[in-house]
Amino acid sequence: MLDARDPRLAEVTITSVDITPDLSLARVYFTVLGDDEQASEAQAGLQRATGYLRTQLAARVQLRIMPHLVFALDKSAAYGRRIDELLGEIAKEPAGSIPDEGPRSSPSSEELAAGDQNEASSDEQELD
Repeated sequence: MLDARDPRLAEVTITSVDITPDLSLARVYFTVLGDDEQASEAQAGLQRATGYLRTQLAARVQLRIMPHLVFALDKSAAYGRRIDELLGEIAKEPAGSIPDEGPRSSPSSEELAAGDQNEASSDEQELD
């Protein structure tokens, strides 16, 4: 957002853009360094600068119709930070703090055969 003069856009980073197949709409995802208040101010600044940004894009990109711009806060960075925090908490827990359920045993071949016989007899009863 180097060309825009709005101070609310100083810390904005465009992370990705999704464009509809007919090129009529572009959803622009952005992040902001700061809290939720700064993010909402940045979104308001982007909405205010939409006309200017479309004009700048039209000068740089050769399209017959310039898409309408819709701005959305990209929450993937915050989601990634939360996952890192949770993984850090798990790593700090002592190894013995997770209850051990013991080894899981798989059913024996006799148990599997008995289950198959029960299913077959119930199928026969349904046919009668």
